[in-house]
Amino acid sequence: MTIKFKMLACAAALLALSAPPTIALAQDTAQRAPEIATGYADKAGWAARKYMVAAANPLAVEAGYEMLKKGGTAIDAAIATQLVLTLVEPQSSGIGGGAFLVHYDGKKVQAFDGRETAPMAANEHLFQNPDGTPLSRTAGVVGGRSVGAPGVLRMLELAHKQHGKLPWKTLFAPAIRLSERGFAVSPRLNGLLTWDAHIRKDPTAAAYFYDPDGNAWPVGHILKNPALAKSLREIAQGGADAFYKGHIARDIAAKVHAHPTNPGLLTAKDIADYRPRVREPVCSDYRVYTVCGMPPPSSGGIAVAQMLGMFETRDLAKLAPIDGVPGPDAVHLFSEVGRLAYADRNRYAADTDFVPLPGRGLPSLIDKAYLARRASLIGERSMGEAPAGNPPGMEVAWGKDNAIETPSTSHLVVVDSHGAGLSMTTTVEDAFGSRQMVDGFILNNQLTDFSFDSVDADGPIANRVQAGKRPRSAMSPTVVFDKQTGKLVLAVGSPGGPAIINYVAKVLVGTLDWGLNVQQAIALPNFGSRNGPTELEAGRFPQATVNALTARGHTVRQTEQNSGLHGIMRLQIHGEPWWFGGADPRREGVAKGD
Repeated sequence: MTIKFKMLACAAALLALSAPPTIALAQDTAQRAPEIATGYADKAGWAARKYMVAAANPLAVEAGYEMLKKGGTAIDAAIATQLVLTLVEPQSSGIGGGAFLVHYDGKKVQAFDGRETAPMAANEHLFQNPDGTPLSRTAGVVGGRSVGAPGVLRMLELAHKQHGKLPWKTLFAPAIRLSERGFAVSPRLNGLLTWDAHIRKDPTAAAYFYDPDGNAWPVGHILKNPALAKSLREIAQGGADAFYKGHIARDIAAKVHAHPTNPGLLTAKDIADYRPRVREPVCSDYRVYTVCGMPPPSSGGIAVAQMLGMFETRDLAKLAPIDGVPGPDAVHLFSEVGRLAYADRNRYAADTDFVPLPGRGLPSLIDKAYLARRASLIGERSMGEAPAGNPPGMEVAWGKDNAIETPSTSHLVVVDSHGAGLSMTTTVEDAFGSRQMVDGFILNNQLTDFSFDSVDADGPIANRVQAGKRPRSAMSPTVVFDKQTGKLVLAVGSPGGPAIINYVAKVLVGTLDWGLNVQQAIALPNFGSRNGPTELEAGRFPQATVNALTARGHTVRQTEQNSGLHGIMRLQIHGEPWWFGGADPRREGVAKGD
C-alpha cells in the first residue's frame, strides 16, 4: 500500500491530516518521465518502510533496488546503481571518473575518498601557457591534459570489502544486461549530445552516440554498449585490479597520450598506483541535529558546516517560504552567508595530504565563535564580495583559486534494511568529461578542478596542481542525525559544480529549519551566492523579490540552476516510521524501495 502525496506547506501539516497522506508508492513508476536539461517536472516523492534508493535515472534506481531486494546493503545498491549510471548517464559520471561517499553503518560514519589524482609527471604549470598565463577553458578541459587517474571503482571496492554483503560479481549483472540488450536514449542524454560541440570529435564516441549522418541518436533509440559490457565482465570477474592493472589502464593511458591536439600525462602506472582514502568526516552540531559531510579534498563538508554555523545565529523559522518561494529576507541572509563560506573555500580548501588547513585545521574553520564573528559581518545591505576570514591560529597566507568547475555530476542516496545509509556524489566533471571514450566509458576531466594559476600576490594557491594530488571539489554528500537519539534522519546531495554547496544547504535549511519534507525542500527554487552575484533560478522568483534584493545592494543574476538533488529522510506518518525519498524535478531521477 502507498500513497500519492500532495506537496504540503510543511511536514507538520502532513502529520495533522486525518486521512492517510497520498505519497507515491516507492515502486510506482508513474513519475519516471524524464525532463530535459533545463526542464522541470513536478514530483510527489516516494515512501517505503524497509529500504530505498534514489538516483538520477530510473534504470539505475532499478539496479540498486534489485540489490536491496536481494538483501544487499546500501553499499551493494550504490555500486549497482553507479555501474548503470555509467551506461545511461555517461555525461555525468562513470567508472572513468571519481566519487565521494559518506557512509553510516549503523554505528559510525566514514568518508570514502575516490577522487582522481594528478599524474606524477604533472606540475603547477599544467594549465598554463608558456608565458604563465592560464589556458582557456576549452584548452584545459578537452583532450588528454585534463584526465586524472580514475578513483570510483577502487573506492567502491574498498567500501564493498568493509560493508558489502552480496558478491561483487552480482552487483554488475544489471549494468552488463543493459549494456548488452540496450537502453532507450533519454531526453536529457539526447539534448546534451545535440548541444555538445566536442564529444562528437572523438571517433569512438562519435560512432557510439551519433548516427551515420552525425545526428545524436533520437529519444527512445535503443543504444547498446558491448564495449562497456566487456569491461564490466572483466571487472566483475577480476575485481578492480582488472581495471587498474590490466589492459583497461593501458587503453586509458594510450588514449590520453594519443589525443591529436591536447595530449595528457597520465600513465598506466599512475592508474595502477591509485589508492582510495578513508577519511574522518566533517561533523558538526546544528540545532538538535548532527550533520556530517565530506572532508578535503572536498570543500563541501566544511562550507556546508560553515553555512549552518552562521545560520545558527539567526532565527530561520521566521524566514520560511510562502507558497513554496523564499522571500527577500531569506534570500539575502542565505546569499550573504554563502559569500562568507565561499570566500574561505576559495582561499583555503585543497587536498590536505599536500596542503594543511589554516590555523588549527578543521576545528578552526568550523569553530562556533569564529562563525559567529563571520555572521556578524552580515548587515541589511549586501557586502558584495566577502573577504576570507582569519580562523583561530591562522599563520599562513594563501592565494585565491581560479579553478574551472562545472556542473555535470550525479548523486545517489541509499538506506538499507540493515540500518545503514549513504550519500554519494559521483562525477566525470564536465559534460562528457574530457570528451574521450575508451572501452565503453567516458574519461574524466577532473584535473581542471585545480587552480589554473599557481600563485598570486597573497602567496601560493592551496589548490594548485601537484604530482599525485587530488583536486579540490565542491561535492557535498551529507548525512544528518538526531543529536539526542543518534538515528539517521536525512541523506542528501547534488551535482552542480561549485553551486552544489548552496543546493545542499538549501535542502538542509528546508528540512531542518522550515519543516518541509525532502521532496518539497528539493523543489524549492535554487538561490544563493558563490561570493559573486546573487544567483536566482530563472523564472522561479517574482520581480518584487528581485527589486527588493537590488535595493539592498545585490547584483542579481537569474540563470538556469540545474541541480540534481536526491535525498531520503526519516518521516513519521501517523506515528509510523517511513523512509521518504525525493528526486530533483529538474532531472530524470526517481526513488524506489519497499
